[in-house]
Amino acid sequence: MRRIRTSQATPVNADALAPIGHFAGPERLVGFGFRLWLNGFRTGDISSWEQAWSAYAGTIGAAAARTAVGQLSCWVRAIDCYAQRELVTAPNGCERFCHDERVAVAMIAACQHHVCPAMRACAFALLGCSMIEEVVEVAEDFAQAMREAQQVLAPASAQAASLLLMPPASALAH
Repeated sequence: MRRIRTSQATPVNADALAPIGHFAGPERLVGFGFRLWLNGFRTGDISSWEQAWSAYAGTIGAAAARTAVGQLSCWVRAIDCYAQRELVTAPNGCERFCHDERVAVAMIAACQHHVCPAMRACAFALLGCSMIEEVVEVAEDFAQAMREAQQVLAPASAQAASLLLMPPASALAH
């Protein structure tokens, strides 16, 4: 099994973190959902998934959350399965998003706004390889579930070019 470094074991460089206050409601849900679900996969601790469920159900209601969280799970599982590099997330309670979390947000925003080159670039950046098709497909499903729950990310969130120029969080000096 491939090991993935978490910032819970190794702190992420604080300069690599963006304050969550810069992200609106839908972006926060996607970023936290990505973090919590991936950390749940890593640790096997269902409390991460429970936190994600609570955030989604509390924001969009239980019925919409069932679909959205189901699609979130598929998306994060695909990323975890196909990633050929170490994915880094901030600790669950951190008030900032790290590089990989911001790229994940940008990917879903790009899906919602049909910015295919940015969406594919985000997938490539997260995975570190060109085997992105399944991740792209499930990202589109998750983006649609969020749209149906009235959680549309800002078009500016899809502009990941500046994020992609930065080194991935796993390459930063710790």
